[in-house]
Amino acid sequence: VAKNVPVRLYAIGNVEPYTTVAIKARVDGQIVAVKFAEGDEVKQGQVLFEIDRRPFEAQLQQAEANKLRDQALYDHAREQEKRYKDLLERKFISADAFEQVKTNVDTASATVHADEAAMQSVRLQLDYCTIKSPLTGYAGKIMIQQGNLVKANDVGALVVINQVRPVYVSFSVPEQDLTDVRHYQQDGELKVTASLSNAGHAAVPGKLSFIDNSTDMSTGTIKLKAEFPNADKALWPGQFANVVLTLTSQDGAIVAPSSAIQNGPNGQYVFVVKADQTVDLRNVKVSRTEGDDTVIGSGLTPGEKVVTAGQMRLAPGIRIAAESKAAGL
Repeated sequence: VAKNVPVRLYAIGNVEPYTTVAIKARVDGQIVAVKFAEGDEVKQGQVLFEIDRRPFEAQLQQAEANKLRDQALYDHAREQEKRYKDLLERKFISADAFEQVKTNVDTASATVHADEAAMQSVRLQLDYCTIKSPLTGYAGKIMIQQGNLVKANDVGALVVINQVRPVYVSFSVPEQDLTDVRHYQQDGELKVTASLSNAGHAAVPGKLSFIDNSTDMSTGTIKLKAEFPNADKALWPGQFANVVLTLTSQDGAIVAPSSAIQNGPNGQYVFVVKADQTVDLRNVKVSRTEGDDTVIGSGLTPGEKVVTAGQMRLAPGIRIAAESKAAGL
C-alpha cells in the first residue's frame, strides 16, 4: 500500500532530573531540626533544616549595641561641629582646629555605617540558619541528621533534591543523522516519545530541547536531550527509556509487511502473487523499517499482493492457495 510513514530515529536514553540541587549549609552550627522526611516531595521555599540561631542572635545584639554606642558618639560629634563652626565664624578658633572636628564627625559617621553593615551581615547569617528548598522536587537520602555539627560550604551535601516535573531524557544518535536532525528542527519543534521497556505505561510525549555542541569521537555519536512534562511522574531519574525521535513524515511511501521481506544471494526480495495465483520472485530495495512495516524504495507498486508466510516452500511460478486471511497470504 501507499501511505504516510513517519521518519524516525530510535535510541536508548537515560532519564535525568530537570534540575539537581545539592543543599549545603552557608553557616557553621548545629542542626536542631529537620523538617522533612527522606523521599518527600518538597515545595519551593519549604523549610528543610534549622541550624542553631542562638550564637548569631547574640552577635546581632552585640552589633546593635555597638551601633547605639557609635551613634551616640556621632551625634555628639555633630553637635560639637556646630559649636566649633560658630566659633570659626567669630574667628575664635583656627580653620585647622575646625577641620579636625569635622574629621571626627566623618569618622563617627563611617563607624555608624560599618555597624549597620555588621548588623546586616549577622541578619543574613540568621537567615542562613533556616535552609529552604530552592525548587519543587523530591528529596534524597538525608546525609547529615539532626544534632550534628555542619560547616559552611562543606564538601558533603545535607541532601540532594531532584526536580522531576518536567524531566529530561538524554540519548545519543549516530553522527550521520545529525544533518537530518538539524535540518528538520529548523522547520519546527521535533516530537520525541519515551517508553519504559518493563512497564505497561503508554509512551510519554515530549520535545527535543538540546543538541550537544560536539560529537563523541570515541563512539561517533552525538548527544541529544528531550524535555517531557512528566505530569504523572512516569519517568524517574536514572531509568532507561526507549526513545523515538520523529523527524518528518514521508507522504505516499510504498509499504510492505516486514515479514514479506526475504534475504537472498542477490539482495532482498519478496514473492509477489500474480493474478493467476502463481508467485514471482521480485528483488526490492528497502529504504527502512518502521515497526511491522518496511518502506520499499523500488521493486513494488501499490496494490500488489506479497507473501508474508511460508516462503521457504515457494519458487517462481508455483501456484499458491490462500488458506485464510489470518494466514497472511
